[in-house]
Amino acid sequence: MSLRINDTAPDFTAETTQGTIHFHDWIGDGYGVLFSHPKDFTPVCTTELGTMAGLEGEFAKRGAKIIGISVDPVESHVRWKEDIRIATGHAVDYPLIGDNDLKVAKLYDMLPASAGDSSEGRTPADNQTVRSVFVIGPDKKIKLILTYPMSTGRNFQEILRAIDSIQLTAKHQVATPADWKQGDDVIIAGSVSNEDAIKRFGSYETILPYIRKTRQPAN
Repeated sequence: MSLRINDTAPDFTAETTQGTIHFHDWIGDGYGVLFSHPKDFTPVCTTELGTMAGLEGEFAKRGAKIIGISVDPVESHVRWKEDIRIATGHAVDYPLIGDNDLKVAKLYDMLPASAGDSSEGRTPADNQTVRSVFVIGPDKKIKLILTYPMSTGRNFQEILRAIDSIQLTAKHQVATPADWKQGDDVIIAGSVSNEDAIKRFGSYETILPYIRKTRQPAN
């Protein structure tokens, strides 16, 4: 099953380093960030998990929970957490999903059905496509999918920036332009008439008939 933006995020029950979770229940009425890794004790992923631990408070400010998944058993994750702390200085206090049967990786279209049903004997290269980030909204719809190669560490500041945009544009009839960040001007949605734009935003600048910029609304 190929997953796309606005699809319902597949629900699942899994064991984690914090016990059994039911994914949709775990997300609750906020946002969820699921980020995946090919295998435990790999260098790039070790830095990523530590970086996310250091940013957990920033995600929490946005009402977003974070959860990792790696194609290994929970027991392996528990041992890996100490390496992550040594390497990055950050303790992983968010849950890590054990996916030793590959079910979640397959459910999220990161591994093919032919991959088997066990993590045993699999190398990071075998799992190299398990490198996606999914941002999931309170409605349990997928809002963002990003996939990185194994050799490229993820930019989690970009994921925070994207969540800021997703939340802003869900509340107001605006879009965010290239390289937008909090406080920058935004683009008024095409569905808003010029007359309504004045009522909603007070003033705006017309760059082209289809590009009208205005100050960022209070979120």
